Amino acid sequence: MVNFEHHLRHFKPENFEEGSFEEIVLTVDELEAMRLSFLENLSQIEAAVCMDVHQSTFQRTLKRALEKVTEAFVYGKSVKIEGGDYRMPGGDGSGPGVGKSRKGRGQCRSRGGTGGPEGTCICPECGYEVPHKSGVPCIEVKCEKCGASMVRK
Repeated sequence: MVNFEHHLRHFKPENFEEGSFEEIVLTVDELEAMRLSFLENLSQIEAAVCMDVHQSTFQRTLKRALEKVTEAFVYGKSVKIEGGDYRMPGGDGSGPGVGKSRKGRGQCRSRGGTGGPEGTCICPECGYEVPHKSGVPCIEVKCEKCGASMVRK
């Protein structure tokens, strides 16, 4: 599941001329893996829960994305974002509609740090929040409202 709608879809090297550079296609799910890992600072397990995939699938998706972006930067290729194996959470699959209290920015938000004894666990499905319990990873806590695994806010 992809909880972020990215409107910029094509990145080109400076002095780009149509047809003069090769293009790398970065899929939407690969971009989401990078966003969750590096911008939201989620662990692979937490990010995999957000994307509704197994941790090993998340790891392969992230590795593939990093390889593509590295190739584009090193060899001066353009990056186009399209396609992939994903769905949006808006009920009809149209976009980040479930995170209404988060102004459409998705539900797997940054946890505001690197974990630790303080903080909040949040349900990526319904948004229910509980105080984090020291020594218990949020991913091991089940939401009291819907039963989904929680993630760190």
